[in-house]
Amino acid sequence: MTREIILDTETTGLDHSTGDRIVEIGCVELDHHRPTGRTFQRYLNPDRDMPAGAVAVHGLTREFLSRHPRFAQVVDDFLTFIGDAPLVIHNAEFDVGFINAELTRAGRPLILIERAVDTVTIARRRFPGAPASLDALCRRFAIDVSQRTLHGALKDADLLAKVYFELIGGREPTLALAAGIQVSLGPVATGPVRPKRPHAPTPAEIEAHTRFVDKLKNPIWRG
Repeated sequence: MTREIILDTETTGLDHSTGDRIVEIGCVELDHHRPTGRTFQRYLNPDRDMPAGAVAVHGLTREFLSRHPRFAQVVDDFLTFIGDAPLVIHNAEFDVGFINAELTRAGRPLILIERAVDTVTIARRRFPGAPASLDALCRRFAIDVSQRTLHGALKDADLLAKVYFELIGGREPTLALAAGIQVSLGPVATGPVRPKRPHAPTPAEIEAHTRFVDKLKNPIWRG
C-alpha cells in the first residue's frame, strides 16, 4: 500500500480521560511518502472551556470554536478521508487516544494503535539521545517553520510530512533500511550485465600503472 495519512490534532489539554477534547484535526494524504495535495482539516466545538495554557499553544478560543461543528458531525467525512491507510503520527498514543475517545462518544469503532506509524519512535531509533520533538526535527532537517507562530493541526501535519520523508531516508530511501524502517523502493532498473572483473591486476595493467606513477612528483603510491 502506497497511500498513507499524516495526522495531527490540537486539544483542550493533555488528558482525554479527564475530559479534554479535540479542537482541531488535520490530515495530509501521502502517496509513495510524498503529499498528493489532498488534505482534511476541521475545527471542532469541544463543548467545554478552553484553558489559557491551551490557547497559548494553538490560539483557538472557546468563542471561535463555538461556531464550528462537533466531532460527531464530521466523523463520517473524517473516516472516509483516512480510509484504511496507515496513519503517520508524531507521538501516536496521544493522538490515537484522543481520536478513540471521540469515536467512542460517536459510537464508532476504535482505531487500533497498531495502525499508526509513530515518527517519535522512528526519530529516537535513528538519533538516540537527541530531541525528538517536531520542532527539533524540523531544525535537524532544515525545514522552514518561520510561518508557524502557533501550533495548528494541519500546519503541523504538513511539517510532519516533510519530517517523515527525511526520517525514512529522504531522496535516498534505502538509507532508512539501516534504521530498520520498511520502505517500498519500487521496481529496480536493470541494464546489461558486465562480466565480473578479476580482483588481481594483469601484468600489462601493472606495467601501465608503473609508467603513470613514474611521471608523478613524490607519488604516495611509492610507499
